[in-house]
Amino acid sequence: MSFLIKGVSVLGKGKADLLIRDGVIAEGGAGNAQVIDADGLVALPGLVDLHTHLREPGREDAETVETGSRAAALGGYTAVCAMANTSPVADTAGVVEQVYRLGREAGLVDVQPIGAVTVGLAGERLAELGAMATSAAQVRIFSDDGHCVADPRLMRRALEYVKAFDGVIAQHAEEPRLTEGAQMHEGEVATRLGLTGWPAVAEEAIIARDVLLAEHVGSRLHVCHVSTAGSVEVLRHAKARGVKVTAEVTPHHLLLTDERATSYDPVFKVNPPLRTAADVEALRAALREGVIDIVATDHAPHAVEDKECEWGYARPGMLGLETALSVVLDALGSSAGGAGAGGAGVDWDLIAERMSRAPARIAGLTEHGRDIAPGAPANLTLVDPAARRRIDPGESASRSRNTPYAGMTLPGRVMATFLRGEATVLDGKAVK
Repeated sequence: MSFLIKGVSVLGKGKADLLIRDGVIAEGGAGNAQVIDADGLVALPGLVDLHTHLREPGREDAETVETGSRAAALGGYTAVCAMANTSPVADTAGVVEQVYRLGREAGLVDVQPIGAVTVGLAGERLAELGAMATSAAQVRIFSDDGHCVADPRLMRRALEYVKAFDGVIAQHAEEPRLTEGAQMHEGEVATRLGLTGWPAVAEEAIIARDVLLAEHVGSRLHVCHVSTAGSVEVLRHAKARGVKVTAEVTPHHLLLTDERATSYDPVFKVNPPLRTAADVEALRAALREGVIDIVATDHAPHAVEDKECEWGYARPGMLGLETALSVVLDALGSSAGGAGAGGAGVDWDLIAERMSRAPARIAGLTEHGRDIAPGAPANLTLVDPAARRRIDPGESASRSRNTPYAGMTLPGRVMATFLRGEATVLDGKAVK
């Protein structure tokens, strides 16, 4: 089907008509194209998430590739990278190809599997990195996310191995000997609540070590879910020296603080933990500056029994795909003094860079993160910046309900998403 998107503002600049035909942005007559009135809407290249947990295979009670893909499409995403901590772990060509195939069958977003760095995420020996890289899934990012590759010799070997095919090691930066038994950020709130603290230095020490290893090897390092002001400074110093390091921040670390733990509601338990207001401000500034390259959701669905329990027994993680763009608009808009009606004051080009172009470059997803121009693949999303919506967990497309934004009113709403010219979302609702 062809679509004529009339009167849309591309990256918030002026108005234009966009014709989608044969999977690309086209020129020429519209013919019998379906017309979409996009007055007041902003067009962005389809969002790309470098950090998604789809749980399949193994925990289909929490999420499946299909349900997670639908949530991603509703959030404006056209591609997501699926983390390896499934059951069985995605540490072989067979498992990553299964995830890749399930994504293709769902057809809602491009699902790019991330392979494990070590067998079983155990941190003892390297997984089949080469076999995963040459599989049908063509894996280029490897991560033990949820676990740190704590052994420096093993981390060095992994960086050396993936250099041969321009791969990336995405590190969950956490020195495990400093976080044993940790329940939340180490600080005044943890002391007041009587919960064991997760010190910022546990993250910062691993990042410092790994940027030195990456510099020594000359390989690509990506740092997952950066959460502290100290980590920002380590990254700034490394980038100034030319180290091949990129970094991500989650929407929840841009908006929420450790004060949320005072409710003892396990929905706010996450790894790394929510930090202080000073950390939040440092992360926002680093994202604007480019010290932090991208926003990644760390979408982590959990079954009811894993979240609706005592804080100490709850599994860490939050939903993120359907709310990410709204949270980023709220966080960056508020740090700039507030976004006006219709998205006035929002730097849409910055949003496109941090949530589409840069993650696509890091992952090597050449069809995504492209400028909206004739001949480009029609992977794009249309956003109503004037809309405000109250987050209702019951309306989520995800199989889980552990959103930390329940009851909050957030700016912006994704009205349409297109994957290679096929509508996956129209009028704010999933097409299939």
